[in-house]
Amino acid sequence: MPDAEVLFEKRGAAGLITLNRPKALNALTRDMALAMKEQLDAWAGDAQVKTVIVQGAGDRAFCAGGDIRSLYESGRAGTPYALDFYRDEYLLDAAIKHYPKPYVALICGIVMGGGVGVSVHGSHRVADETTTFAMPETGIGLFPDVGGSFFLPRCPGEVGMYLALTGARLKTADCLYAGIATHFVAKDKRAALVDRLADGMTPDAALADLHESVPGTFLDSHRKSIDAIFGESSVDELLAALDAEHTDWSRDTAKTIRAKSPTSTKLTFRQLREGAALSFDECMRMEYRMVHRIVGGHDFYEGVRATIIDKDGTPRWRPAALEEVTDADIAAYFASLPEDFEAGGLLFPTVLELDADGWKSASDFYRDLLSAVGAPRWHGTGIDALIDSMVHGGINTIEAPYTVRIANLSRAPIEVGQEVANAIAAIAQAQGERGDIQFEIRP
Repeated sequence: MPDAEVLFEKRGAAGLITLNRPKALNALTRDMALAMKEQLDAWAGDAQVKTVIVQGAGDRAFCAGGDIRSLYESGRAGTPYALDFYRDEYLLDAAIKHYPKPYVALICGIVMGGGVGVSVHGSHRVADETTTFAMPETGIGLFPDVGGSFFLPRCPGEVGMYLALTGARLKTADCLYAGIATHFVAKDKRAALVDRLADGMTPDAALADLHESVPGTFLDSHRKSIDAIFGESSVDELLAALDAEHTDWSRDTAKTIRAKSPTSTKLTFRQLREGAALSFDECMRMEYRMVHRIVGGHDFYEGVRATIIDKDGTPRWRPAALEEVTDADIAAYFASLPEDFEAGGLLFPTVLELDADGWKSASDFYRDLLSAVGAPRWHGTGIDALIDSMVHGGINTIEAPYTVRIANLSRAPIEVGQEVANAIAAIAQAQGERGDIQFEIRP
C-alpha cells in the first residue's frame, strides 16, 4: 500500500523499511512503531532476510521525530495515546538495539528525536552529505529520550551532554565524530549500497569501498572546552564555566541553554549522569518513568504550544528560572511508578549471548547459562538442579524476561546438542505459561 505510513518490502536478502510520511518529515506515529516492531519480529525468524534496511521517503528527512502534535493533543485531552505511544516507541527502540541481524539505517536529511531512536541503536548508521542530527527536546519541555540516556553519555568525552543541553545540530562530519553515524556514503551511491545488501553482501563488505571519510568537525575543534565545561558537576557550575570563558561560542551556548525549559535542563543533566552507569534496558525503563511525569506536567505542553501550535517562540516555563528547580523536583521524575504502570510498562527482554563452541557436555551449558543469569541458588548437577535454580530460585524475581541466544551449537558434539535441546524443553515445560526465558538457536 503506497499510502501506508510505513512500507515493508523483501528485496532479495534484505528487508526494506520505508518511513512514508514525507509531508510530515516522516514523523513517527504509534501505528508506525507497532507495525515496525511486528515486522522486525517476523524478519528476525526469516532465514531469507539477512539484513534489515530502514530509510525515509523523500529527500528532506529520514525522520524528524515523533508526531508531537498528536502527543500534545492527547495529553491535553487526557487520552492514553501519549503514554501508549511512548511505551510502544521505546519497545521498538529496544527491539532494534537487541536485533539479532544487521540493521542498517540510511540517515539522510533530518534525523531528530524519534528518528534517532529508530536509527542510532542499529548496527550500522549510514549518513550522506544531507544529514542533520539533533536532540532538541529540552526546547519543548521534554528530555532526550529514545535511549538518549544510553547513547549520549557514550559519545566522546562530554559531547553527549553538550548535545543534550543545547540541542545543537550536527552535520555529517560531526555525526561521524560523535558516533551517531558509523559510515558516510555519498547520496549518489546509496542505491548501490541497497543493491549490494539485497544481493546478500554483509553490511561491512558492502560498505568497504563505498564508505568515505569526512574531514573538518566542529566538535573536534571545540572538544577541549566541551569536555572541561560540560564535565562540571551541576548545571549551575556548567553555566558559570561558560560565563567565565568569554568567547562567542561560550556566550551563545550559555544563552541557548538558558532559553530551554529549566526543569528539562536539570532533568536532562541528571538523566545523562545516571545513564552513564546503566545498561540500555535500564535506561529505557528510567526514561519510561520520566516521560510519565512529563506527560502529567506543564512544560511539555507549553513548549509544544510555543514551538509548534502557536509558534510565538515565547514559552512560559514553570518554574521560570533554573534556581527555582530543586533537587527534590528532579528526583520525583525518577521515582518508581505506581505498581499497575510498572507491571504494564517496559518489559524488555534481557538478552544473553551464549557460545556453544567448546561445550563438551550439557553441564557446560548449565554452567554458562547460570553464570549469565546470575541465578541465586545452585545445588548439585543435572537438569533438575538447573530448573530449580533458574525457575524457582531466580527467574521469579526478575524485572523482565530473558532471551537466551545460543550460537554455534552445531559445533558442539551431536549428543551435547541433543542434551541442550532436552534441557531447553524441560525449562520451557517447568515455566508453563509464564515464559520468563525464551531460547533462540543461531547459526
